Amino acid sequence: MRVPTGLLAALLAAGLQACATQPASAPRLARTATAEARAPVVVLVSIDGFRADYLERGVTPNLNALASAGISAAMRPSFPSITFPNHYTLVTGLRPDRNGIVGNRMEDPARPGQVFTMQSDQPYWWGEAEPIWVTAEKAGIRTATMFWPGSNVDFGGVRPRDWAQYAGAISDRQRVDGIIDWLRRPVETRPRFLTLYFDLVDHAGHEFGPDSTKTTEAVAEVDAAIGRLRAELAALGQPATLVIVADHGMAATSPDRTIKLYERIDPKLYRAVAAGPYAGLEPQPGQEAALGQALARSVPHMTCWPKTAIPPALHYGANPRVPRFVCLAETGWLILDKPPEPDRPIKSGGAHGYDPAAPEMAALFIASGPGIKPAGKLAGFDNVDVAPLLRDLLGLPQDPGLDGDDAPFRAALAR
Repeated sequence: MRVPTGLLAALLAAGLQACATQPASAPRLARTATAEARAPVVVLVSIDGFRADYLERGVTPNLNALASAGISAAMRPSFPSITFPNHYTLVTGLRPDRNGIVGNRMEDPARPGQVFTMQSDQPYWWGEAEPIWVTAEKAGIRTATMFWPGSNVDFGGVRPRDWAQYAGAISDRQRVDGIIDWLRRPVETRPRFLTLYFDLVDHAGHEFGPDSTKTTEAVAEVDAAIGRLRAELAALGQPATLVIVADHGMAATSPDRTIKLYERIDPKLYRAVAAGPYAGLEPQPGQEAALGQALARSVPHMTCWPKTAIPPALHYGANPRVPRFVCLAETGWLILDKPPEPDRPIKSGGAHGYDPAAPEMAALFIASGPGIKPAGKLAGFDNVDVAPLLRDLLGLPQDPGLDGDDAPFRAALAR
């Protein structure tokens, strides 16, 4: 995996440049005698863990300005409301059950002994659904991704023309620099669709909880990065439609709200593939019936199902990668499959993965720019509708086989 040479240069130079947080403070760039008429681009921005109501904290002038000039909504994530499944849903228009990324950690019966984690980039895991950058590249639209789950993966021989391997040490400022560096290229090698990813808000929400001042400070810091992106785009004379999303929200958790599964169910009956806000359980050999009977007993603050009986509203359970039993905690509770390690006790903080209908899981959505009319706040919608919106903005045909459509946005599209 690689970071393009031009992008590396931008990242190394980023520490020497002055930081601007508002469009009015954009650095002055050298101009040619005749300004270039630039074609609009589309930038998909993910702010991981940005709960929809964080916009109401009075620290997001850039995001609120974009919402006022375009459209916004409290968007429903897909189940499970965690990072990788929802990032792939946003760019494929298919729910996790159909896009194949059913968890941040998962197994596949077709590959016994192998485990998918958030570091897995083998094409096999990602090949069940085509992401928007592949669709665009096939149509002759050049793309570039500054981090996005799956964007570093070879999809049938196609990747974004430019992409960067995720590295948490690369600052938000450097990430914005990477986008601008790509857009400074000559028109022949300039991308028309780009992605950008910020994870600071999610980290703060987990560590301190969604109601913490630390999380609010992280929200403000990412808003400043959005402001700098706007300023740099304006200075470059680059029209851009920004589609700004989150993969999920965040709920407050506490050591007083834990479900000790290992005390209620014999640990010899199961192996946990996932645990926390929801648990994915595989029965030990020969123990499926016994585990099913044990999980059928009522446990406060948690509901369990065999995968064939998961409620239809969750759209989950058909994919072979879904564990044979799934348990879902009440919002704010955590399922523990084993005792916490002594050096890693459960503490107050935040988590996600709960029912997508929970208000705490509602995710940020804003779209603003030349492709969008100022239509204001929209009714909530499912995040499978974002990929069809991107298709409209890029001039790609709609795909009736997707789980979502562009209906929530049609009145707001500037055609």
